[in-house]
Amino acid sequence: MEVPKLSRPRLSPPRPVVPRIAVPRLPMRPEDIVRNRIDRAPLPLLAGGLPWASIMLTAMVSFSPIIASAPVLPPLAFIMFLSWRILRPGLLPIWAGLPLGLFDDLYSGQPFGSGIVLWSLALLAMEVIDERFLWRGFLQDWLAASSLIAAYILLAASFAGLAAGYPLPLASGPQLLISIALFPVMTSMVAWLDRVRLIPLRRL
Repeated sequence: MEVPKLSRPRLSPPRPVVPRIAVPRLPMRPEDIVRNRIDRAPLPLLAGGLPWASIMLTAMVSFSPIIASAPVLPPLAFIMFLSWRILRPGLLPIWAGLPLGLFDDLYSGQPFGSGIVLWSLALLAMEVIDERFLWRGFLQDWLAASSLIAAYILLAASFAGLAAGYPLPLASGPQLLISIALFPVMTSMVAWLDRVRLIPLRRL
């Protein structure tokens, strides 16, 4: 009786190893970003309170121990106020100049009531500008803001000069130039703050 012979398995030649290329993956796909934003909304307190808080904090910057022989520090709070009003026209109500100007009077050193009057007049002037010039670019906004900043500095210096008995508007040239040049920088800062306040942090 013949014994069947066991056949040896044939060994196939080894396949060449193809190195895998690591493809960089995004931390989040675009559809995931959209899906995460569908049921989320900005915090109401952050969205509505950040403009007010930023203006009030900027008004406190001028309350510093720096002493100068001439007005050099620009009105940062007023420039921040104008930047918010120009960037987001419907965000600040028409009566916002009264409480914000009152808060600025507490730290700016101006005669009490000058900020209330000037900030309220600035909002009224912006309302007129919005009605006359519906379509504006950045240069037109910069020109309008420069006119309001110049009027604010000269009138504020006049009010302070009446109280001090010294013609302060004659010494406001450097402050005026610095303020006009600082407006684009303040507008960029306000644009960044506007993106921060609209971050969807609250789940619906």
